[in-house]
Amino acid sequence: MSVISSISSGGSRRTRLLTVLDVGSSKISCIIARLRPLGQTQYLPGRTHRMEVLGFGVQQSRGVKSGMIVDLVAAEQAIRQTVDAAERMSGLVVDSVIVNFSCRGMKSEHVTAAVPVGEQAVTIRDIRRVLSDGSRTAFHRDRPVVHSLPVSFSLDGEQDVADPQDMIGNILGVDMHVVTADTVPLRNLEHCINRAHLSVERMVVTPLASGLSVLVGDEARLGAACIDFGGGTTTISVFSKGKFVFADSLAMGSHHITLDIARGLSISIEDAERLKVMHGSAFVCGSDDRHMITLPAQHGMSDGIARYPRGVLSRIIRARAEEMLELVRDRLGRSGFGPAFGKRLIMTGGGSQLTGFPDVARHILSSRLRVGRPLGISGLPDMARGAAFSTIVGLLIYPQSAGFDDQKLYSVSAERLMKTEGRFLRMGRWLRESF
Repeated sequence: MSVISSISSGGSRRTRLLTVLDVGSSKISCIIARLRPLGQTQYLPGRTHRMEVLGFGVQQSRGVKSGMIVDLVAAEQAIRQTVDAAERMSGLVVDSVIVNFSCRGMKSEHVTAAVPVGEQAVTIRDIRRVLSDGSRTAFHRDRPVVHSLPVSFSLDGEQDVADPQDMIGNILGVDMHVVTADTVPLRNLEHCINRAHLSVERMVVTPLASGLSVLVGDEARLGAACIDFGGGTTTISVFSKGKFVFADSLAMGSHHITLDIARGLSISIEDAERLKVMHGSAFVCGSDDRHMITLPAQHGMSDGIARYPRGVLSRIIRARAEEMLELVRDRLGRSGFGPAFGKRLIMTGGGSQLTGFPDVARHILSSRLRVGRPLGISGLPDMARGAAFSTIVGLLIYPQSAGFDDQKLYSVSAERLMKTEGRFLRMGRWLRESF
């Protein structure tokens, strides 16, 4: 299990050790953290435990492209090195992890189910029955189900019932948000982690983890969309009435900007990344055409050092940034959840830190927008406190915030699903035992 050890802290809550792994296209990172009981906080919703980092490791990603494992050996080695660094720092040994999943092909849909309760008070058994029926509908699809979470209950047609237990009615219904993925990328990710002598305790889609990490105050309850601009993928999540209601992903990220620079200026990918970080901006201003930048000398080139106006670099970046943001705008428009989040957007991920990118996003998406970074965690190194590490911190928050949904969903009635989706159901038992 992801829990390395547990220490009783009184009552039903315990101090726990948890290991999470972020397998991204640009970096692979691992955190071993201690979770101490805290109680709900108003500013950071969903946090029931204080998170303290004991071990941290990060490596440049290898063998991963747009969230997919494309070189098993290289990806396995990078995962081993990352986890080993976290183990050495913490003095602990890891045997399993909670890991994110962000490959393209992710699909988000809603299913409904209803069961009769005979005009009696709704019991926990009735709730389990309706959740089991909804889960069965989701699991009958031809694609693996990564998440199957209740959004709201209804009782005799009355919608938006938060917790129907002990309420009296005849028909109990549930609306469930189901996130599915393509089989091959999901299995290859798990296989790669298994080859590193680790087991996967739970997979969490990246848009959910990123959103949990950066949402503050009433944003999730009032409605908000979170856009995570990663290295090889861009993921989208929508939260409404405190629930995760929509997820999507694009096979395009900040690394594509780097590739555009390398091709446009005929330089190496490494030099293009350095140029993007040091001089890059998605915002083109008049002075850029007067400010000259010197390109690194290329091996084997004998025609001298090239110099370009910074405006050339900015226009290359701006073109790709606009393309990504227009695709995000279209996906959000087609989601049907525009009214749910209104104009409240949070940008995160490494790509969101590019100079001028938030300004371009505000123009294209026509929304109130802020750049979010992970909050409410202590012991992170300074280099890991920015928006690029939102996902991995969100993986630590997930077991805390998923309490009601997963405890009810992965319980007695759902045990029949364990034969095909056992690794997803084990998390529910750990949640019930731990929190």
